[in-house]
Amino acid sequence: MTITFLGTGTSQGVPVIACECEVCTSTDTRDKHLRSSVLVEAEGKVIVIDSGPDFRYQMLRAGVKHLDAVVFTHEHKDHTAGLDDIRAFNFVQQEPMDVYATERVQQSLKQEFAYIFAAFKYPGIPQLNLHTINNNEPFNVGALQFTPIEVMHYRLPVLGFRIGDFTYITDAKTIAPEEVEKIKGTKILVINALQKQPHISHFTFDEAIAFAQQIGAEKTYFTHISHRLGKYEDVSKELPEGIELAYDGLKIEVAPPQPSPGERV
Repeated sequence: MTITFLGTGTSQGVPVIACECEVCTSTDTRDKHLRSSVLVEAEGKVIVIDSGPDFRYQMLRAGVKHLDAVVFTHEHKDHTAGLDDIRAFNFVQQEPMDVYATERVQQSLKQEFAYIFAAFKYPGIPQLNLHTINNNEPFNVGALQFTPIEVMHYRLPVLGFRIGDFTYITDAKTIAPEEVEKIKGTKILVINALQKQPHISHFTFDEAIAFAQQIGAEKTYFTHISHRLGKYEDVSKELPEGIELAYDGLKIEVAPPQPSPGERV
């Protein structure tokens, strides 16, 4: 299973418009963060988790020629705004795109992209097959199983996902004990680490480190990074062993999920 970080930034991205801080003016490409999203390639499927406002450019930059599904964590614009651009895949693949989201997120998509769901289908609009995620039930995209993990983004429930030994979580501030149990044993953990200062709806740098150490994955990557966290080169020196900052374009290999005993493969 190959994971590609398409974007590792927070809602404003980095650099931030009109900002002249040392991070936003850095020449290190690892300090340039598009909005958070990952590409998952496994079991013959190519899947994107979240399609934010940078989705089009992320697909072009990563050279994605085929996409099987989009899986949404929640409805905020930095995670959904690029949905219209799936129409390019509709045209090339000549089929609707499978989209996985909770009922609440689906309602938000229907409001934000009303033209997609209108009774009159304007020529060329995106074509979707909606699939409903139930928070407590694993679901499959082809043979690839996703286990939803509910976290709280202030008062908004957001889903992370565990796929075999890989767990991906953005926009978390608190995680209930029963949800933490779903994460334990994962070998690769991705978690948000917004900034060093206190924040109402995101893990801070220290909170993310503490959570990573609680889980004890072999490797943890921080994502959903703001310009207030600091420069990649400086922050990396502050991280404990086994924890790294993710950056746009980073690829990691994870052992593919193993079928349960007796499961058909």
